[in-house]
Order: sequence, then C-alpha cells, then structure tokens
Amino acid sequence: MAFDGIVIANLVRDLKERLEGAKIVKIAQPEKDELLFTIKNYRETYRLLMSASASLPLIYVTETNKPGPLTAPNFCMLLRKHIGSGRIVSVSQPGLERIIEFEIEHLDEMGDLCRKRLIVELMGKHSNIIFCRDDGMILDSIKHVSAQISSVREVLPGREYFIPRTVEKLNPLDVTETEFTARMTRTPAPLQKALYMNFTGISPIVGTELCHLASMDGDLSANERSEAELTHLYHTFALLMDDVREGHFTPNIVYRNGEPVEFASIPLTCYGCRYDDGGSGENGYYARVFDSVSLLLETYYASRDAVTRIRQKSVDLRKIVQTALERNYKKYDLQLKQLKDTEKRDKYKIYGELLNTYGYELTGGEKELRCLNYYTNEDIRIPLDPQLTARENSQKFFDKYNKLKRTFEAMTQQTGETKKEIDHLESIATSLEIALKEDDLVQIKEELMEYGYIKRRHAGDKKPKITSRPFHYLSSDGFHIYVGKNNYQNEELTFKFASGNDWWFHAKGIPGSHVIVKSEGRELPDRVFEEAGALAAYYSKGRNNDKVEIDYIQKKHIRKVAGAAPGFVIYHTNYSLVAEPRAELREIL
Repeated sequence: MAFDGIVIANLVRDLKERLEGAKIVKIAQPEKDELLFTIKNYRETYRLLMSASASLPLIYVTETNKPGPLTAPNFCMLLRKHIGSGRIVSVSQPGLERIIEFEIEHLDEMGDLCRKRLIVELMGKHSNIIFCRDDGMILDSIKHVSAQISSVREVLPGREYFIPRTVEKLNPLDVTETEFTARMTRTPAPLQKALYMNFTGISPIVGTELCHLASMDGDLSANERSEAELTHLYHTFALLMDDVREGHFTPNIVYRNGEPVEFASIPLTCYGCRYDDGGSGENGYYARVFDSVSLLLETYYASRDAVTRIRQKSVDLRKIVQTALERNYKKYDLQLKQLKDTEKRDKYKIYGELLNTYGYELTGGEKELRCLNYYTNEDIRIPLDPQLTARENSQKFFDKYNKLKRTFEAMTQQTGETKKEIDHLESIATSLEIALKEDDLVQIKEELMEYGYIKRRHAGDKKPKITSRPFHYLSSDGFHIYVGKNNYQNEELTFKFASGNDWWFHAKGIPGSHVIVKSEGRELPDRVFEEAGALAAYYSKGRNNDKVEIDYIQKKHIRKVAGAAPGFVIYHTNYSLVAEPRAELREIL
C-alpha cells in the first residue's frame, strides 16, 4: 500500500478544489479513531472520511454515510463546539510529508473571527488527528500520546504541536542535484531503499518505480553507483517531482487476478501494466485509472475490506471443509494402498489352475513346483506348503484369489466414492474462495448441511432465503456471460438457464465455476471465447496460475452425472483453449 507523500499531494490538490471555502455542517465520530465531516460547498455536499487507525489510516471524500454513536465522544463534541459551523480556509501539506492540515475559520463565543488547525497525520501506527489553535497549541487529539508512550513527542492538550524528525530526511521537492548525489553516495543500502530512506514522502513502491524508469537495478547498493548513474537517477527523480509540483497525477490501482495489489498517484510501470488501453501486461498485472484519488482510495479500501470481511465470515465453513478434506485425503491414500495390494490376485488364480493341471507330478513334501505357464509360454516357479497336498495347495491359492478379488471390488467402489467426495469438497472450497459477499455463503452453508457436513439445528427448519445470484458480465462484443458462484448456481445455470446452443466453459480437470455464454442464435467471435475462458480460469482452483486449460462445448452436449453432487457433469468431443485467469469485463449488477 503506497499511501505516501505523493498520494497525499494528489489528495490535497483534490481536496483544495472541492473543500476550500466550504462550510462544515456536521461532524460525527463513527469509530474511536475515525471522523466523518459533512461539508457544503455552494450546491455540492461532500462527506470527508478520515481515520487514524493504526492498521488502516486513510482520508478521502466519499458518498457513503456512516452512523455515529448515540452519545458523541469527547473529541467529537470539542470539534462540534469550535468548528461545527466553521469554514475551511485552506488545505495544505507540509513539504511531501504524510500530513494534511486544514485551516478552519469560525466565530468564537464572543462572536470574534478566529482560526483553528485540524491536522491529520497518516503515518501507520503513529497516525493521529490533532486539533490545534492557530498558534500551534494542541487543544486535543483523537489519540493521546504521553511521554510513557513516546519519548519523541507528546500529543496532549496544552502541548505545542510539531512534526517529529526522528530521521533526517530531505524534502524531495526542493533537493538539489548536489544534495541528492551526496546523500545517495553515503548510503550503503540498495538503491530503491536508499530513495525512501533519504527523502520524505517516498514509499518503497515509488523507489522501485524510479529505479525502473531510470533502467537501473534497484537491488544494487546506492554508494556503488557511478556519478553518471546517480546524475541520471536524479534527473528521473526531478521529473517526477516536477509532475507532483504541477499536479500531474495518475491515480491508479494495479490488479492481479481481480484483486488489488497496489495503488499510487503515478503510473506503476514496474508491474508491466499497460496504461494506454488498460490491458494486462505479460505477467497478468493490469491497472485501472481513476478520475479522482478519493474514488481510488474508496474503491481500494472497499475491495480490501470486502476480501478481509468475507474471509472472517467464512472461517468456520473453511475449517469444516478443510477438516473433511484432510480426513478424506488420508482415507483415499489408505484405500489406494489397499487397492494396490490386490494387484497380485490374478497370480494366485494362475497358481491354482497350474497346480490343478500339473499337480499329478507331485509325490508330496515338495516346497515348489516348476512348470510351464501356458498363458505366457514361460517357465514358472510355484511356492508350495510341504504339509499340504497339491489339491490343498491349489485350494489355498484360489481362496487367496477370491479374498483379494472381493477386496478389489469393495475397494474400487469405496475409492470411487471417496474420490467423488474429495472432488465435491474441493468444489465447495473453490466456491468459498470465489465468495465476495455474506449472501454468497448462504447457499454454500446449505449445501454443507444437505450433505451432512453441518448438522441442522432443527429437522423442520425452513431453508434460508437465497439472494445470491451468479456473476453477470458483458463481453466486449455485447454477449452476456454468466458465472456460477457455487455448485447450486452451476447446476441451475447449466441445466435450467442455458439453452442448447449456448456455450459452456469450465477449467479442465480442476474445481471451478460453470461459465455460460448466451449465444442468442449468433456466431460467437473469437474474442468472446477468449474472454469467457479467462473468466472460467479466474473462477477456478487455478486462479493463481499463469495459464489454465479450459474445456468448452455447447450446452446441448453436456450431461448430468447420475447420483452426483450438484454441478458435476460429463461431456465428450469438447474443444480446448489455454487462458490467463482474468476478470476484467464489465460486471452487470
């Protein structure tokens, strides 16, 4: 996550355009370390969310409202008292620090015009929201920091506010080439690390990007670079700082396999993304450019939060499925071993038959019989029990054969049943990976109940209302594509929703979603096959692979497996393609 000085600069420019001169009409504190301001600027109303959470510090303009507690916390009450109807005079950033300062004008108790400062520090676990007088004296903060907590700076009412300088970094906006070269020459760290160690507001990903733009290996030591190399790097660095000063930003999120990987306010070409048409690079990364940094931040954190939240909600279901899978894996391995032990059953049958044929040659007491195996025309040695007659030895071998034959038949059936159960559980595990909302878990839980992995509390309980629906995408050529989120939806899509000439896609040999392309009587362009294949690869167990083989066939050739779990099918004479797992099409909600 690159919530660095450059993103802050982008955000400050965005907030200045929207909020300078605007009036604060409402202040809420939805969480203990979070504020939500409602602000009116002419005819526009904005909501400004700011959080000093140690794990997720952020600030952006949002359209989403969050209710506050019935009793407002003290910090919120103090802000309401002083700036509840104040006007935002300016929004600024000191240097390229991860700090945003709001200067707010308001009337005091005597009706005199005065100013206050609201300072938002976005510094990881040291993040804070600090309310100060115009002269810098702290009135209060959302987090109190005493001398016992920090020896660098106290953040308490009555203390003077200042920016802590624990590490002497240079301001990248006004650094000279001489200063840049001197700093880098004295730093033995890798080049990309030296950049964010020495300059304020530079994050590791920006350091990596600068090295990439300069075509330099960021893992080599900075103090081992030649003067010419450092001069070249400085010019690349200076060009980036020129863009920051002039407000030339490109807010974007880099995705891989549909999940956000990184965000920044500059193009991250180090990932190999294409920014001209939004396409994927060869390594599967692709970028989405946003109109505003606030929209970027809201989208990014909503995506990350949704993934985290659904994983927490599904942890119990995942544990049930994983436990059942591990048990079946062990059982399957044991059954395969027992099945392998039955492979010698035919040998005992041949021994018995040959003894019946050549047993007349034995006089008694022999430990073996050497004879011709008329099945292979080769000599064979048959071990004998000298205490038994030829007939009794023959019967003994037939008994062994019959026992192993019965074991083979039983184990073949049991192994097949266990394999079906493993396939079923793996398909449910894949459905849990695909689930994005709590509603998606309802059908998965219902399936686990139906197959006995979860006990119903009451036998007569009604089935829950199902609100989850398959993913619905629109191809580049206007064809509708549907993707099942679980086995029930796969079953319904394939055997109830799809018509005979619609096309069906599925990852070959691994659990995954059924993907249906509605042909509507038209011929599908090649691009639609590629896009549907990419979706089938993405919504499968192979979603993290570089390439996935996909089977596709018209729905009329698909048959349901008798007695199998929902979503399991058989087909023949299918076509195949190799696809890169992607979900880049426009989703229809």
